[in-house]
Amino acid sequence: MQPIRVNDTLMNEIKKTSGVSHIQRFATKPGIIKLDNEFQGIVLKGISKEYDWQFFQKNLIAGELISTTGNSPTNDVMISKTISDKLNLKVGDTFLTYFVENNLRVRKFTIKGIYQTNFTEYDKVFVLADLRHIQKLNGWSADQSGGVEVLVNDFDKLDEITADLSDKLTNRILKLGNYYYVKSIKELNPQIFSWLELLDMNVWIILFLMVSVAGFTMISGLLIIILERTNMIGVLKAMGANNVSIRKVFLYVSFFLIGRGMLWGNLIGLTLAFLQQHYHIVSLNPEVYYLTAVPIDLNWFYLLLLNLGALAISMLMLIGPSYLISKIRPAESIRFE
Repeated sequence: MQPIRVNDTLMNEIKKTSGVSHIQRFATKPGIIKLDNEFQGIVLKGISKEYDWQFFQKNLIAGELISTTGNSPTNDVMISKTISDKLNLKVGDTFLTYFVENNLRVRKFTIKGIYQTNFTEYDKVFVLADLRHIQKLNGWSADQSGGVEVLVNDFDKLDEITADLSDKLTNRILKLGNYYYVKSIKELNPQIFSWLELLDMNVWIILFLMVSVAGFTMISGLLIIILERTNMIGVLKAMGANNVSIRKVFLYVSFFLIGRGMLWGNLIGLTLAFLQQHYHIVSLNPEVYYLTAVPIDLNWFYLLLLNLGALAISMLMLIGPSYLISKIRPAESIRFE
């Protein structure tokens, strides 16, 4: 693996790029954990003192985060629950890791924390350690690393920021003769984002089907109400009521029925969502879905928008059937049974 030189000039240039919130150095090195009766191939990911721990803080299930701010490299590491379960390791245990290149090199590490991201391909192999260990193993200087991870403020602008950084860095030739190469997380993990895009499409299909079913149900209900009140419509027309005013009455009744249905629907739906959010009643297989339970995000703005949209679409679908009232003739409808 060819290193890149990450100096203050490069760091500041990346930081000044619009949309960039944080940058952090890293490097990776393959190795083998060897125990008395077990061994496991891993990738040691070296992280620097500026590493943003927010993600792993949320996914830490045992122990503590490691600290890389000391004057000398720490031997503390973080392993995944997958590796922990497979090798029967726990917080406080030590293990030897072998690195095979031109010659065999060994490092002894102590488990400081155990994480679980549910990204199976990541959890199977990655062990987090101090970047300075990899620098020493590879014979790199203190300002050399395997790459730089860039965090962005707005994920929707990821492609734009990636293109911006590519324009700034791609054509530069480094002292070692290699080049900078910029890749977004979408390009590194296309299978995950393709799966997410498929889920987004499913959401729109489900919403369309739900609104369609609700709309046609209300149309059927309105037609039944009109047919049941044919005699009353004829009497109202005979007394001088026009079609518009009678239609308004039936639309008001439909609005009341829709509102009552939405009230109960929201009450039941939000209760179930609240229970799922806090107690994870419906579980998932993390190897397939990258999650242990169905996620719930109670965004009140979207809930309000969804309710208003459903109400508006349902009412608009009822305008057409309400024209049936204009076809009813008083002379015939008053005798209608």
